[in-house]
Amino acid sequence: MSDTPMQPVPGDDERLNLPATRGSALDTRSRGRDLALDWLEEPAKADPDEIDLMAYWRILRKRRGLVAACVAGCLLLALLLTMMTTPLYRATAVLQMEKQSQQIVQGGELTGPGYGWDPEFLATQVGLLKSQALAERVVDDMGIDQATLKGLRPPGWTQRVKALVSPGSRKPQEDGEEAAAEPDAAAPAQDEEAIRKIATGMVRGGLSVQPQPNTRLVSVSFVSTEPRFAANVANATADGFIASEIERRFGASSYAKKYLEEQLSIAKGKLEDNEKALVQFAQQESLVDTGDGRSLVGRNLTDLNTSLAGAQAKRIRAQSRWQQASGSALPQDVLAGSLVPTLRGQLADLRRRYQERLQVFKPDYPEMQQLKGQMDELERQITTEMGSARASLRAEYDAAVAEERMLEGQLVALRDETLDTDSRSIQYNILRREADTSRQLYDSLLQRYTQIAAASDVRPNNISIIDRAQVPGGPFKPNLLYNLAIGLLLGLMLGAALAILFEFMDDTLKTPEDIERQLKLPVLGIIPKLSAKQTIAQATADPRSAFSEAYRSVRTALQFSTENGVPRVLLVTSSGPGEGKSTSALALARNFAQLGKKVLLVEADLRNPSLSRTLQVARRDKGLSILLAGGGTLEASIAHQAVEGLDVLFAGPLPPNPVELLAGVHMRALLSSALRQYDQVIIDGPPVMGIADSPVLAHVGEATLLVVHSGVTRIRDAQASLKRLHTSRTRIVGALLTKYDTKVSGHGYRYEGSYDYGVDAPRLGQG
Repeated sequence: MSDTPMQPVPGDDERLNLPATRGSALDTRSRGRDLALDWLEEPAKADPDEIDLMAYWRILRKRRGLVAACVAGCLLLALLLTMMTTPLYRATAVLQMEKQSQQIVQGGELTGPGYGWDPEFLATQVGLLKSQALAERVVDDMGIDQATLKGLRPPGWTQRVKALVSPGSRKPQEDGEEAAAEPDAAAPAQDEEAIRKIATGMVRGGLSVQPQPNTRLVSVSFVSTEPRFAANVANATADGFIASEIERRFGASSYAKKYLEEQLSIAKGKLEDNEKALVQFAQQESLVDTGDGRSLVGRNLTDLNTSLAGAQAKRIRAQSRWQQASGSALPQDVLAGSLVPTLRGQLADLRRRYQERLQVFKPDYPEMQQLKGQMDELERQITTEMGSARASLRAEYDAAVAEERMLEGQLVALRDETLDTDSRSIQYNILRREADTSRQLYDSLLQRYTQIAAASDVRPNNISIIDRAQVPGGPFKPNLLYNLAIGLLLGLMLGAALAILFEFMDDTLKTPEDIERQLKLPVLGIIPKLSAKQTIAQATADPRSAFSEAYRSVRTALQFSTENGVPRVLLVTSSGPGEGKSTSALALARNFAQLGKKVLLVEADLRNPSLSRTLQVARRDKGLSILLAGGGTLEASIAHQAVEGLDVLFAGPLPPNPVELLAGVHMRALLSSALRQYDQVIIDGPPVMGIADSPVLAHVGEATLLVVHSGVTRIRDAQASLKRLHTSRTRIVGALLTKYDTKVSGHGYRYEGSYDYGVDAPRLGQG
């Protein structure tokens, strides 16, 4: 080959298939999408209302560091708050409330307050336990003063911090006893009433009363910074409540006794007056009280009326029997008590015998005459008996009539006497009823007074202490495990919310689906992210690595990206620096060289060349910039690589005007000359954004491959890059997604794991 400087060759444009002769970008994208790999096929449209839980799970996995930081921060905060919070101790006493009906006097009558287990009774007892009066009683019984209140005052934040920093600086109180701190001399002394109000408020504020469901037990708890003080207040509250209940009932009994004594005295005097007036009036009117409220004459009249009514009934009954006997038949009771039924039976028997013998003998036969005589005798006896019975009924009727008439005469005589007596007994009866009323009231009051006197000596109590409050062994607040659990929950919620928020605020291209949706480009390959311990050189050197396998897939996809196969002049570029374009260009060049092709890799980033750093080649005084400036030859500028068929044209010295060099005729002449010697020319171009170098290279190249850094390349930058590339009328065959973290994304695209090379399988070229 000649060493003369390279000159433009006519017809190079045709050989290079310049953009003026290419199909539309839309057709290119359509063909590229059709030739994409099977795993890149777009899934069916999901329901927009359907929640993709796996998508959220991938977001959390991706930003697990943020979630872990939020959890750690919340746990630390919960721990600090727990350590800085004053410990609170709770002591609980259990009371039992049984049903009881204690009688009291109200309006002269004994009534009960209705101590039954019902909602109203329960609410009343709870209200009494929480009352101001009971709290004041507890304060007085325990003798809570200003020194006690000061000892119960929780330490400030400064003291707590000092206690955490130097635990021995503050001596803990033993057994939770109240602090016996000396009163501050500088603090003004408060009067006893103010201290009593403060103490009462403190007791009521720390007291809680909770009925136990489906029982007659009530829990009385008190919370304090000192354990022993908490137990003392709870027990004092229970004792004070029982004592106040007993005093209240004893006070009610005493009031009832006093009231009944007064009423008994009044009732006794009134009863004596009424009885004296009754006796005096009876003596004046000569009235005899029979004991049933009636006079003697009135009682005789009543008896006589009763006797007359009986005589009339007796007369009516006797008259009815006599009228029945006047006919053919006697009453059944009279007939049954006489000989008539017996005689009639004998007569019937003789008549039957007479008729039997009449069949044999004539009536004048002696035996027949004898039977006839006996029958006649029986008939005479029957007639005699019935006549006697009728006479007896007649006598009975006459006696009843006589008795009735006699009683009627006596009643008429006694009625006049009774009217006179009754007119004088009206006032007597009034006086007698007043005396009876007074006597009943007196007896009732006397009976109830006796009951109250007996009950007041017993003093029954329906409230008892089942469990007395014990000094708690440890605080119930703060609860470290509970606070840590809350902190963990809040940390997870906060971390998840921030992760989802940051994810939705992240406008970078992260997945192949993002590129397909936002850029409308087919994804020709996905390059996995290397681990921290693995370098690009190591991954490239291992042909079985996922990194190498991914670039082989890209090579295969490029073979089907156009109708004529792999573009002979391929520009590899990206939106910005550091997205992997140089690495991708080098990897693709090596892969095409491994297929037996002669490949030229051109380092066209004249502003910040990185290919030489990747290959660890010292900066050369020869290269692309020298060729474009019109000096040197292609053969003298290239660098042969260890991979057979691969040559590299480095950038050379940095020029002051890269755009002018790339847009000049020498660049087209260079590519025309390279295509005569090489099967494939791959250009490692500069970034698209910010400079005009890549659009110029895209114009002279045959096709462009856009490299996208997963999670780094922003959507608007990639879209702006595409817009600039389209202005150069280049053919964009697709996109390459680099540094894709499959573990974070959750997608199943990987080469390792499901299918791998056999360990013991012989290799090609091995014996």
